[in-house]
Amino acid sequence: MKIVAIVGSPRPKGNTSLLVDEVLKAAAEYGVETEKIVLGEYKVGPCLGHDNCSSFAKCKQEDDAPWILEKYCQADGVVLGSPVYYYNMTAQMKAFVDRNYFLYRHDITPKATCAGLVVVGGGAGLDHTVRALRRFLKLSFDVPDDRLVTLTGYASKVGEVKNKQPLLEEARKLGRRVAEMLNQK
Repeated sequence: MKIVAIVGSPRPKGNTSLLVDEVLKAAAEYGVETEKIVLGEYKVGPCLGHDNCSSFAKCKQEDDAPWILEKYCQADGVVLGSPVYYYNMTAQMKAFVDRNYFLYRHDITPKATCAGLVVVGGGAGLDHTVRALRRFLKLSFDVPDDRLVTLTGYASKVGEVKNKQPLLEEARKLGRRVAEMLNQK
C-alpha cells in the first residue's frame, strides 16, 4: 500500500508541508509506503486547453506533470496539501488540478480508494479551499465521503505549526486514519 502526498505550497518547509510530513510519518508507522511531492520543487505548467487533447498520446507540455500524475494515479491513497492563498488553493496546486484534464480526456482514473486533505490558512478561506479540493477528488476518482479525511488549521508565520501540538496530533490522526483505511481493503 502506498500513499502519495501532493503539496501545493511554494514553501518546502512551510506549515502545510510540515503537517503533511506528520501525516506521512504516522501512516508509515502502520506499514504504509509514503512519498511526498512538493509541486514548487518541480515544473508544472498550467493546462493549455488543447481542444484535441484526447487525440494526443501524451501531453504536449514538456514538464514534470506527467510523472507526477502517474504517481498520483498509481497511489492507493492520496493526500493533498495546500495553504490558502487568496481564499483558495495555491497556483501550484491549481496547475496540478488542471493538468488532470489530460487524465479525464483519456479516461484514466486514479486507483486511490481514500484521501486526506491538509489545508492551512492565515485567516479566511479554509472552507473555500477544502470545498474546491474535495470537488476535485470527487471528480478525479469519486472518493466516498467516509474515505476522505480533512485537516484544517491556522498558521501565519513559516514553521508556526511546530508549536501547535493539537494541530500536529490532528495531522498524525489523519495519517493513521488513511493508513487504517488502506489496510482494511
